[in-house]
Amino acid sequence: MSGSSTAQACEEVQAAREEGFASAWFSNIFGLDALTGAAVAGATGAAGAPPGTEGESGAAIEIGTFVVPIYTRHPLTMAQQAIAVQDACRGRFTLGIGLSHQVVIESMMGIEFVKPALTMREYVSVLMPLLKDGSVGFSGSIYNVNAMLERPDGFSVPDVLVAALGPVMLEIAGSLADGTATWMTGPKTLKDHIIPTINSAAQKVGRRSPRIVAGLPICVTADVDSARQKAGRIFSIYGSLPSYRAMLDREGAEGPGQVALVGGREELTDALEQMAQSGVTDFVAAPFGNPDETAETRSLLVGFGKSK
Repeated sequence: MSGSSTAQACEEVQAAREEGFASAWFSNIFGLDALTGAAVAGATGAAGAPPGTEGESGAAIEIGTFVVPIYTRHPLTMAQQAIAVQDACRGRFTLGIGLSHQVVIESMMGIEFVKPALTMREYVSVLMPLLKDGSVGFSGSIYNVNAMLERPDGFSVPDVLVAALGPVMLEIAGSLADGTATWMTGPKTLKDHIIPTINSAAQKVGRRSPRIVAGLPICVTADVDSARQKAGRIFSIYGSLPSYRAMLDREGAEGPGQVALVGGREELTDALEQMAQSGVTDFVAAPFGNPDETAETRSLLVGFGKSK
């Protein structure tokens, strides 16, 4: 969801529900706060629908964050917000969290981007018990937290996804959380690196198979070359951020345009099916293109989702 206001966010969630999408995901970049948008969309039923996330047809939609940076929120604060959002969404919320990037955290926010993997490990070690048990006692080198939180009656613990690309972060996501959220990571890298690494981490500690929520640009089009060039322009920033650059290099891709899913309906249906067979559990689409291409892309995605 890309709305800059809560009203627009609710409209986008409502539209996604009416089209038949299974989930709607709020990014947290420089626009609307993702947790606030998710809470409002859940509490209002997204633009006037009945309470909860049931659409007019009776279908339900999951609402998630993709993803909220951890350096700007203490894990106790994140837990409090996640509990409130899960309650507002009637148990259909998924919390996606991530480190963000050094250029954002340090250069824009003025917060030291220190020991990122250790920070995430300790952060999740505080966050998960607060969500699951309502209390935590944790002493680490970064966080020392002894706290309790009240949770609503009938509270169900939301899934927590940790944005992870490198081996250490994937180990954290698999062993301590419920899965991962990836962006700008191609199908080959997902299959050969992301999925086996996180699955192995989860298996070693006896956790259930993690969710693999993969996000990529996608466009149904007859003009593949032009679409790839357009994706390269629209998503160019991701080719220069170190974490995504590493995944593009693994994929053998020059830039974002080469990992975007681009082609005809049959070709893209096959690509989505192959990703699902490799272990991707959820696909977060970033449709792009002209209005006709975008409409065709959304139609393809809904149809694919209903076939599963």
